[in-house]
Amino acid sequence: MSNYTANESRYDAMPYRRCGKSGILLPEISLGLWHNFGHVDNYNIGKEILHTAFDYGITHFDLANNYGPPAGSAEENFGKILKESFSGYRDELIISTKAGWDMWPGPYGNFGSKKYLIASLDQSLHRIGLDYVDIFYHHRPDPNTPIEESMYALDLTVKQGKALYVGISSYSAEETLQASKILKNLGTPCLIHQPRYNMFDRWVENGLLNVIEKEGIGCIPFSPLAQGLLSTKYLKGVPASSRAGKATGFLQVEEVNTTVLNKVNKLNIIAKKRGQSLPQMAISWLLKDKRITTVLIGVSSKKQLLDNLGALNNKAFSPAELKSIENIIN
Repeated sequence: MSNYTANESRYDAMPYRRCGKSGILLPEISLGLWHNFGHVDNYNIGKEILHTAFDYGITHFDLANNYGPPAGSAEENFGKILKESFSGYRDELIISTKAGWDMWPGPYGNFGSKKYLIASLDQSLHRIGLDYVDIFYHHRPDPNTPIEESMYALDLTVKQGKALYVGISSYSAEETLQASKILKNLGTPCLIHQPRYNMFDRWVENGLLNVIEKEGIGCIPFSPLAQGLLSTKYLKGVPASSRAGKATGFLQVEEVNTTVLNKVNKLNIIAKKRGQSLPQMAISWLLKDKRITTVLIGVSSKKQLLDNLGALNNKAFSPAELKSIENIIN
């Protein structure tokens, strides 16, 4: 068993925002376990990151069935740390998981059928060692399954007591509106949407943010640093330990190109003038929009986590700063 005791002042500095039209408050920064928590990673570093996050008021930990690698191992490792360190703090945590991507062989281990979603959540609960998760997401829209079936499955998980709330990820504005209406009619409103959103990927601004505001849905952007591009780590090449350098990373080396790095350099100059690191400014830039509930970060060390948390010290942008940023990223 762990001898971890949480910091008594963990709630003193972290700001919390209401998640859509719900009773849930989420910390302005949440921790995602997409990378760095699989069996290929250092377990003790992962545990240190989780301890530090909670000590600084991060109450929301985000998982998915396929996180690792290998798939499922992030949930297994998180479940082990939960039992060792956080068993006495379960009611202070918002734990989420998802299903929607390829998870097991055959026609029932992917996308959005009721069979897949219900079976996947059962497997996730077993791996984590919980009776329920706080939020269960459909991880991506399924073009071949009626959206009603996927939403019926999410509703069923709540009625079965296996999830308290439900969410969707990567749904378009139109799909989000459709999903929201179905879920409201079922009596299980959509709590939250998790889209990819950062300075280099702004698709959500073309309708989605307006839909979630109108529907009373929270928003938790993932990949706020564009898989690490919105940092200075690639300005002198591709480090072997980075997401572009690792064989298990999702960032492709060709994405680290001269055009992108030129923008990163210019953005970094603005960040320095603001007294911030570039990752801090990228997170602050997302939080300037009140439709954003919380920003989902992924980190590989305690040091990186603490740097990201520093974003909360300067969330205000002058009109001149915003204009300069727009000129660079457009």
